[in-house]
Amino acid sequence: MESPHEQSAKSRERVAFLLLTAVVFPLLTVMIVAGYGFLVWIWQMFAGPPTGH
Repeated sequence: MESPHEQSAKSRERVAFLLLTAVVFPLLTVMIVAGYGFLVWIWQMFAGPPTGH
């Protein structure tokens, strides 16, 4: 049998896991990709777009 303390710890762990997988990691991924796109955009304003030569 699990004690009430163990049950509440498992519940908090489950909530933390769901928060990380459903909110934090996707948001972090979007921010990284958007930041990279922004850097490329700024770089191309000064260096010009790729020409393929």
